[in-house]
Amino acid sequence: MLNAFPDLLARRAELSGDAVAFEELATARSHTYRALGERAARAAGLLRARGIGEGDRVGILCRNRIAFFELLFACARIGAILVPLNWRMPPAELATLVADAGPVLLFAGAEDEAAAAGLALPTIGLDRDYAALVAAADPVAPGDWPADGIWYLLYTSGTTGCPKGVIYTFRMALANHVNIGSAIDLASTDTTANFLPLFHTAGINLHTLPTLFQGGRVLILPGFDPEAIVALLEARRLDTFFAVPTVYHALLDHPRFAAAPLDRVRHWGCGGAPLPEPVAARARALGIRICAGMGMTETGPTAFLASAAEAWTHLGSVGRPQLLVSARIVGPSGEAVRDGDVGELQFSGPGITPGYWNDPAATRAAFTEDGWLRSGDLARRDPDGLWYIEGRCKEMFISGGENVYPAEVEKVLAAHPAIAEAAVVAAPHPRWGEVGRAFVQIASGRPQPGTKELEAFCRTRLAAYKVPESFHYVADFPRSAGGKVQKHLLG
Repeated sequence: MLNAFPDLLARRAELSGDAVAFEELATARSHTYRALGERAARAAGLLRARGIGEGDRVGILCRNRIAFFELLFACARIGAILVPLNWRMPPAELATLVADAGPVLLFAGAEDEAAAAGLALPTIGLDRDYAALVAAADPVAPGDWPADGIWYLLYTSGTTGCPKGVIYTFRMALANHVNIGSAIDLASTDTTANFLPLFHTAGINLHTLPTLFQGGRVLILPGFDPEAIVALLEARRLDTFFAVPTVYHALLDHPRFAAAPLDRVRHWGCGGAPLPEPVAARARALGIRICAGMGMTETGPTAFLASAAEAWTHLGSVGRPQLLVSARIVGPSGEAVRDGDVGELQFSGPGITPGYWNDPAATRAAFTEDGWLRSGDLARRDPDGLWYIEGRCKEMFISGGENVYPAEVEKVLAAHPAIAEAAVVAAPHPRWGEVGRAFVQIASGRPQPGTKELEAFCRTRLAAYKVPESFHYVADFPRSAGGKVQKHLLG
């Protein structure tokens, strides 16, 4: 791919100036592409007036809003680096991220100004001073985007407890646009919803940035609200939709969802965590083809996505590698495995991060000697070329000399009619070395099954060494922003 390319927002403003880029549903604000480009240019002038230059980091702590993307494009215009901060974190955790990224200026929404006050950074309130400051700033003219230039940092969700700052480049943004855009036939006439948190890659890249690059319309909600999403569906306002499994679960439980004109949505995408087959089956009963995919913060994120044709015939599959993604499965010694065998999934391509901010050791550990990103995920490919995720490498445990993959056990438990979701972790055992410990969430309106019933259910479907040694009930799971269960927090 090119070493530099035009400022894509400026170019889109030239091509589609009068088309609406954003609608902010909470405030009824909207911007055409021309207006969005002008505001980004003035926001860049505001940053420059505050002494922000190339390579400087700019923090932002807010719920979803148009101003986030104005500042994202403003940073691109002057070579600054945006650092979205996780508003779900307590002040101590936020302080750790700030210390690592080193932002010199912070923007904060009104709902997060109290948390921002504890970070000891010069702060501009997005709901107080920002609009006036942008209006008064001198605009900065567009220039080329350096393909390998750092655009923003996203801190990993920390499912293992150690967030790292993933570097996002302009090349990654363009590659993700190609990968997801070609997969879902993204069009300039498409409208999508932005509600996933903006400190998470899906909030920025699925499908908001690709839709903007294509000239479509983005409807911004402050966060996920099932009532608001159902209302948009009822109004036939959405053409594409991307969500994590917990969102689909909530929508399927909404009393008006099934009666909405669901066939208006051309593409239903899912990622961030494995799509439980019972959820996919409920959607299928309504005629919805949820296309499950897989990606990482480090992959930009789009890597795999199931096609609409295969979404119903290969439940549990994440589809195939997308256009600019190379993927392979290797064994313990780095050798390629045969179809059907499980090994570590690895990636390469223009959508892959160059590494982690301020962490050369973690960057070295993340890549093989020949430059492939180690995903840390276990995967297999079937004879038809469909790919499946079988869990995390670090989650696999050995019980009585046999490998146990928690994802396989979780899939079986999730098939029980009373279980909404399950998570399995390893626990030490004096005889077998390790055994499984299962945590289960009961489906709404279902009676709680006893542990003996769950054990018997597993024994008819799994080898004895795979059956969990104990079962524990939880009201909900601790989750990352992307909906993944944070297993390290399970007691």
